[in-house]
Amino acid sequence: MERRRTLKAPIGCVGIGLHSGRRASLTLHPAPAGDGIVFRRSDLGLEIPARFDLVFDTRLCTAIALPGQPQARLGTIEHVMAALAACGIDDAVIEVDGPEVPILDGSAAPFLFLIDCAGVTTTAMPRRSIEVLKTVRVQESDAPGSAWAQLEPIATPGFEAALEIDFPSSAIGRQQLSLRVTEASFRAVLADSRTFTLAEDVARLRAAGLAQGGSLDNAVVVDGPLVLNPGGLRHADECVRHKLLDVVGDLALAGAPLSARFSGSRSGHALNNRLLRALFADAEAWRWTDEALVPAFSPRAPARRQAEPVAA
Repeated sequence: MERRRTLKAPIGCVGIGLHSGRRASLTLHPAPAGDGIVFRRSDLGLEIPARFDLVFDTRLCTAIALPGQPQARLGTIEHVMAALAACGIDDAVIEVDGPEVPILDGSAAPFLFLIDCAGVTTTAMPRRSIEVLKTVRVQESDAPGSAWAQLEPIATPGFEAALEIDFPSSAIGRQQLSLRVTEASFRAVLADSRTFTLAEDVARLRAAGLAQGGSLDNAVVVDGPLVLNPGGLRHADECVRHKLLDVVGDLALAGAPLSARFSGSRSGHALNNRLLRALFADAEAWRWTDEALVPAFSPRAPARRQAEPVAA
């Protein structure tokens, strides 16, 4: 039987928030077995469990917030969540001193580096996963060709994913990727692929208060057939790789590993979150892999942890 894992030691980094443009400090801490992944806003003295039902905003990132406290939000959590999930980290505290996780280079690779430096330890508590029992599907709209995402049962326990994207920019175009997601495949295929945007969208995003910290150091920018980053792409299909990286991070908000096959077309943060909500809304669509164990996390449970507010 697999056992829950956490970090051996704390480790941190400093960067800027992609959308806020603010300096951000992040520290990964070990956590007791069974606590799950929890984000701590050290500037507010609040803790927010990493859960799908606490997702507050999905505009160009995934942001979570405590119920009724939208000011206590934390955005751009998907890359660090993907890295933790890929490394099998079940319990950790992610401490951040502001409203956004630092973007670093726009991929999950820097977070893998932090995890590797901190080390991983196995606890005595058994680890369980969530088995998908029937197909659950969500669509952006009823229009033909609209974006969609689905989870379906898988014959061999584990997580497989297939995604297709299609962008008008010829530097991206139509890309497809399918793989069985393991720590090894995540490191080799997905981890270093960066977030991306179209050049014509940059001014609009900044006018909307987004992408304030974006640059060619932390995002791929494409303009028609051109990639504006001096070093070009890290992979010819870097964009679909990054979108699949986002899927791994967004679905990690299930609170336990999924044993399922994911597939989607042009799925983003919003559909990924809707998919988890649809899954857990149907009691016949999923089960814990070992019903004899008491779950450390319940998809329907309220937020369990909230620290006392810090003094002004």
